[in-house]
Amino acid sequence: MDTRRRAGEWARHWRWTALPGLDLLRARYVRHTFPLHSHDGYVFGAVTRGVEEVGLPGGIERAGPGTVVMINPEVPHTARAGVPEGWAYATLYPSASVIADIAAETTTVRGTVWFAEAMVEDAHAARLIGEVHRAAEEGEALAADSLLRVTVAHLLRHHGGPLPARTARSAGARSAARARELLEERMADPPTLERLAAELGTGPFALLRAFRAAYGMPPHTWLTDARVRRARRLLDGGAAPAEAAIAVGFTDQPHLNRHFTRIVGVPPGAYRRERAARP
Repeated sequence: MDTRRRAGEWARHWRWTALPGLDLLRARYVRHTFPLHSHDGYVFGAVTRGVEEVGLPGGIERAGPGTVVMINPEVPHTARAGVPEGWAYATLYPSASVIADIAAETTTVRGTVWFAEAMVEDAHAARLIGEVHRAAEEGEALAADSLLRVTVAHLLRHHGGPLPARTARSAGARSAARARELLEERMADPPTLERLAAELGTGPFALLRAFRAAYGMPPHTWLTDARVRRARRLLDGGAAPAEAAIAVGFTDQPHLNRHFTRIVGVPPGAYRRERAARP
């Protein structure tokens, strides 16, 4: 358990080898705010107390008890308390492969699954998410795995569907995609916006606009998010936070700590300890 007790906040972000491809977060936040970021998998969060205010590409939405927040991969979003007392929730972070496997077995959807609504009033699904957490915390592998599959199948049946068809990429979108590739390759020593645009044969402001249109955030915000994602993978593999910080391009461990805690919801040390504690 992350032992930060600032303003009554607490959080536990963990993974269990009995449930591969799944992260779990149970937390209460009051002052903590999640900056603009995205995930490479899905997010299913069941609010149990208070109100969570989620900023999405379509605007701000509020989730109270009995509401399930559903966020698709790579969708940029923010989160913060919607009431003074904050919010508490239990969240599942299944990988895209976990969702695809369950969809292939239980639905006619093939390929990428898409949830059209970011917020749904579904008390049954919210209870199921809580039961997955409870079973995992009690070490009940059969129950946790079964409940996870029942939960995802329910969400797929009532709220899921195929990924909407996309239009052909514009020249700007192609430049944004290449910029993202270059930033991924040079994460530890990224170019300036001007140098990046020059390499791609475009202007800095044109690239800035195209990148924001394609990914919902400017390149520097995307880079910080990508660094934290890579740091998570390094921590998962046993790297120390100080090593991970330098490897992904942060100045030092405090620099990693600040961004990691804001985006993931727990400090990197607590995140790594939970990985090490679970066989």
